[in-house]
Amino acid sequence: MIASMPFVLAQAAAPQGPNSLLTFAPLLVLFVVFYFVMIRPQMKKQKETRAMLSALARGDEVVTSGGVAGKIEEVGDSFTTLEIAPSVKIRVQKGAISQVLPKGTLKNS
Repeated sequence: MIASMPFVLAQAAAPQGPNSLLTFAPLLVLFVVFYFVMIRPQMKKQKETRAMLSALARGDEVVTSGGVAGKIEEVGDSFTTLEIAPSVKIRVQKGAISQVLPKGTLKNS
């Protein structure tokens, strides 16, 4: 019995492995920071864009992603007709509209 005693003490004094929570804590903190810095603002911007596109109406003045400014003549599900000059109309995809201008902006330019 005395011969097995030092072995038992050696096992009790053996170092334990690192805590798994402390091992993954930096990765977890990095993910939380990444979410609040990149993912959340992008989702907010997408939500605002969807709301802007669904609120388009005839007579709104808009700018497309290609830089073409015009007045909305007709709004469809996927496409919108813009009047870019007197009696010059083009059809663009709704997703190509990047900005709604204040009323009267195109007349002043």
